[in-house]
Amino acid sequence: MPSSSAAPRAAAPRRAVPRTAVLSAAVATALAAGLLAGSSAAATPAGPAADQVRIHDIQGATRISPLAGQAVTDVPGIVTGVRGYGSARGFWFQEPSADADPATSEGVFVFTGSATPAVRAGDEVKVSGTVTEYIPGGASSGNQSLTQITRPTVTVVSSGNALPAPVTLSARSVPSRYAPEGDPAAGGSVNALPLRPRVYALDLYEALEGSQVRIGTSRIVGASDPYSELWVTVKPHENRTLRGGALYGSYTSQNTGRLKIQSLIPLAERPFPKANVGDVLTGTTEGPLDFNQFGGYTLAARSLGAVEDRGLTREQARPQRSGELAVATYNVENLDPADPQEKFDSLARAVVENLASPDIVALEEIQDNNGRKNDGTVAADETVRKFTEAIVAAGGPSYDWRSITPENNKDGGEPGGNIRQVFLFNPERVSFTDRAGGDATTPAEVTAGAHGRGAALTLSPGRIDPANTAWADSRKPLAGEFTFRGRSVFVIANHFGSKGGDEALTSHRQPPNRSSEVKRLQQAQSVNAFVKKILKVDRRADVLVVGDINDFEFSATTGALTEGGALYPAVKSLPRKDRYSYVFQGNSQVLDQILTSPSIRDFSYDSVHINAEFSEQNSDHDPQLLRFRP
Repeated sequence: MPSSSAAPRAAAPRRAVPRTAVLSAAVATALAAGLLAGSSAAATPAGPAADQVRIHDIQGATRISPLAGQAVTDVPGIVTGVRGYGSARGFWFQEPSADADPATSEGVFVFTGSATPAVRAGDEVKVSGTVTEYIPGGASSGNQSLTQITRPTVTVVSSGNALPAPVTLSARSVPSRYAPEGDPAAGGSVNALPLRPRVYALDLYEALEGSQVRIGTSRIVGASDPYSELWVTVKPHENRTLRGGALYGSYTSQNTGRLKIQSLIPLAERPFPKANVGDVLTGTTEGPLDFNQFGGYTLAARSLGAVEDRGLTREQARPQRSGELAVATYNVENLDPADPQEKFDSLARAVVENLASPDIVALEEIQDNNGRKNDGTVAADETVRKFTEAIVAAGGPSYDWRSITPENNKDGGEPGGNIRQVFLFNPERVSFTDRAGGDATTPAEVTAGAHGRGAALTLSPGRIDPANTAWADSRKPLAGEFTFRGRSVFVIANHFGSKGGDEALTSHRQPPNRSSEVKRLQQAQSVNAFVKKILKVDRRADVLVVGDINDFEFSATTGALTEGGALYPAVKSLPRKDRYSYVFQGNSQVLDQILTSPSIRDFSYDSVHINAEFSEQNSDHDPQLLRFRP
């Protein structure tokens, strides 16, 4: 998940990002070549024709302004939007009469820092200042830069003027191809490439950066969040999920119609609407097109449509049938005893009502007994007790549990939280095979079972390969051996490394760098090798690899888990339009998985959609559920 920061604003904070990375002319030239990411320098004069500079001259026909680092004087335009909150305050203004080049934007942002702009939409202004390229997220993010004018002097010439006509973004106007291939000589950067707005969606959005845009009635593909933002698609038929989202089904299906919506309307005047995936933003939404760290191109709405509730409901899985073993995995998002009781209660209701009380539940992100307090506490018995009691109160079974306590601050996650995986199991339906000796650093191994029959774990519960560098500062896999109706079932609960550090889909490198994959690939190879040890002893062993894999069903990570036919990603048994467990920036995608060994051929699989598509969540992940007959 991406990191985020917020500027408090009433009950619904809006994101605020420090404005740090600005570029001089020389540095901008290097950035265009893909060589540098950020710097700052004093302004240089724009030359003898500086008084003739227009906004399209500032924007230019590539992603980097030809005037970056230069001073400009009395640039004319009409104010189209004002951002009067956060640490990135400012306004957009636009040339009323466009030039003949569709690659050059007619609008630009004027950054006023912490000062509230003394202008209104409709003001005719002249702006003097320095042209800079600001990189949201800083030099290491890989993000594109935003062209802006800084250190401004603003003269209001007149007020109440008509605004420049907006460009309508629609299925017809937005290209189906997402982005050009980056220049290999520039490290894969697209910064210096001429914009082709009729060919590539990202080029169209860049050619409209800072300009007035408009969308009509559009389906919501990313629910509203605490930062007062949501995602829509202007392409209603593009990779639609069964429940109204936009499916991210491959690295080349980025969904060109996705667009983030924020509001410039003060929240005290109009609270930001609550919306779920599949709802519809009706009417006209209009404002300047911004670019920011948390999703890239964003319509900063001066006027915002109304949300039409389409009645999305949380799914309920059927109960397991006689002879079926039901196994679920659920990321409970940093659960600790200090969380509100309502979080425990809502998670518990999900287990009982939406998952139908599975026999085994593998939990991810169970924190220690005092959560983020970084005082050396590692035990999580109070966290689990509070959760299991909430399940009983919700009408569920009295789950027993097993886990391995990690070393302090050695497994990643929130510092002091010591997240780990935990097995819950219903002792009235399934038994746990305890084999003592498991701890944070001792690896579980595989041996022959009693009387030479089948396979067995040397430690249960135990950790897989904990000394492997693949698991440094990451959650080690938790292995457990269960017995259901006389047959052994091996479950391996995982929480692979996050995608932190990966470049966004809107990166200036195309395709973006996915640096976090390296670690997950190594982790997948470690788990695959362990599964093969079990299958070598007993080729008919029932093995389930479950958890937050933090990667897609089409990824190299999943490929490494399944290598040699050791496992099958059960999510692939679902219709393509139902393969997702997480919604990120309007893309519905797979992160959570259950994979099965070859002996588990006949099974029923559900990705139970109860969180990711909703504005009100008890976790940001949807749980996964598999039922089979061992």
